Amino acid sequence: MGADLMLRAVPAQQPAVDTMNVHWWVWAATLGGLALLLLLDLVIVDRKPHEVTTGEAAKWVTFYIGCAIVFGIGVWIFGDQHFAIEYFTGYITEYSLSVDNLFIFMVIMSSFAVPSIHQHKVLLIGILLALVMRGAFIAIGAALIAQFVWIFFIFGAFLIWTAVSMVRKKDEEEEYKENALVRWVRKLFPVTDDYHEAKSTVKVDGKRYLTPMFVVIVAIGSADLLFAVDSIPAIFGITQDPFLVFTANAFALMGLRQLYFLLGGLVDKLVYLSIGLAVILGFIGLKLILHAFHEYHLVPEWAEINNWMSLGFIVLTLGITTWASLAKSKRDAAEAEAETNRG
Repeated sequence: MGADLMLRAVPAQQPAVDTMNVHWWVWAATLGGLALLLLLDLVIVDRKPHEVTTGEAAKWVTFYIGCAIVFGIGVWIFGDQHFAIEYFTGYITEYSLSVDNLFIFMVIMSSFAVPSIHQHKVLLIGILLALVMRGAFIAIGAALIAQFVWIFFIFGAFLIWTAVSMVRKKDEEEEYKENALVRWVRKLFPVTDDYHEAKSTVKVDGKRYLTPMFVVIVAIGSADLLFAVDSIPAIFGITQDPFLVFTANAFALMGLRQLYFLLGGLVDKLVYLSIGLAVILGFIGLKLILHAFHEYHLVPEWAEINNWMSLGFIVLTLGITTWASLAKSKRDAAEAEAETNRG
């Protein structure tokens, strides 16, 4: 009741942003904990370049998902159930979008012919860069949301447009094309033809060269930054709390490297994933627009989509999408085997 009165008391020009009261030391402890996890990963996994096995990747994926769950439980206990649901919904959404992004990562790795023993390092550095850049995106988004109601309309419309675009392009074959940043790096600096172990630069005949390792890191980092253009507005449609937005993104990104090695060819079998994610983005876009209308007092409060509805819809959509995808892949494999036997 009190929260409802606060919403109605706020003028339409100044949105009522529901956020946690996070002290600076909580931010510092969280950032320190995330840095410690990354350092642990760096020391244990990357101390000696090697090809990451499925078993090793499964253990790390379980570990990072466990960390994300423990953090969410902490939000529930020390914060509020409402914010904990927002965090878990945001984390699941970001993690799901990350799975779709794995395909382009695989295409980039293949295009640059990255040696398997160095792929984990490429992902680690690229995702660290992406995390820093996403932090800047989150700060800008939070500042806009805190000042302007109409930004919800823009975010919502953009997500719906993105959802429609994903459905239209679902049958197109993904092919990596170097973006402007990668082309700029190649133009500005000389690049060797071959890899030199895990080195990013080498000196040849007294001249400093970049290696393909440096270029592929730029490609991975910039690709993930482009993904953030979709994912950051999406999570702001679930929670407007910068702390929850950042931590949900951080945990989703930190588990992405191991998920890359765990899923491998399974990503190709998730044939309906893009459709499921398009439905989710469209749903969140609609939620943002309804929220904006409510801020302008144009729709009643019951017309808004609450957190439990969001969480249930997203989990259900992902469940149906995964089941349908794996069922189709199994059916296609059986048909291909039958065709081979007939031949």
